[in-house]
Amino acid sequence: MRKPVDFCTPMGMIANMPVYRLDAEIVFPPAAHADPSGLLAIGGGLEPERLLLAYASGIFPWYSEGQPVLWHAPDPRMVLRAHALHVPRSVKRALARGTFTVTLDRAFEQVVRSCAEAPRPDQDGTWITDEMIAAYESLHAMGFAHSCEAWQGEELVGGLYGVCLGGAFFGESMFAVVDDASKVCFVRLVQMLRAWDIDLIDCQVHTDHLERFGATLLAREDFQSALEEALMKRSKIGVWDIEEASD
Repeated sequence: MRKPVDFCTPMGMIANMPVYRLDAEIVFPPAAHADPSGLLAIGGGLEPERLLLAYASGIFPWYSEGQPVLWHAPDPRMVLRAHALHVPRSVKRALARGTFTVTLDRAFEQVVRSCAEAPRPDQDGTWITDEMIAAYESLHAMGFAHSCEAWQGEELVGGLYGVCLGGAFFGESMFAVVDDASKVCFVRLVQMLRAWDIDLIDCQVHTDHLERFGATLLAREDFQSALEEALMKRSKIGVWDIEEASD
């Protein structure tokens, strides 16, 4: 969903930006204080408590290997409402044919590492560092981070992962080694989220790919309001099972 953050000289370049520097205290400035690029703060760690507070505040980490942790709150924000999902024709065919077996939370670590290793056009490296992988594995163990997997036989051929709080799901990344595998995962996951009354899906930044599924751009202020409403719902914590909400 995202490209690695590109800074030629990370610390020097960031030092000239009006961003907040975080320390050991787990606290964030308001998302509205982000600079025009969406960069809000630098530093701190990836402790589960800090990550959960970040997502609940409309903020997410995004940085490359060798950089400090960079925290972002872009304006506008790419968002999909689960009830507004558009399923492209090719994905409908793949679903109808049963091309893939789709599961939830069966191979979280494998999905995250596959996302980190997946080659992407016009992209060198990945923002999914070993530190990030360990952090999201911790969130998964706590029941807040989840994966959706597409299988052909015993082979994992696509998937995605993200974090869920209240009525909001925050998508992080996806991969596919077979055509339509990640798209089928995305559609099935959104269908599950809709059945569970989790309607706000944060796609973070614009891509044409997400737009084809019905995602649209929201002003940061509108996103924050939608997030505040979504967080009033009870979080669906624990291991997810796709059979619970099959259509």
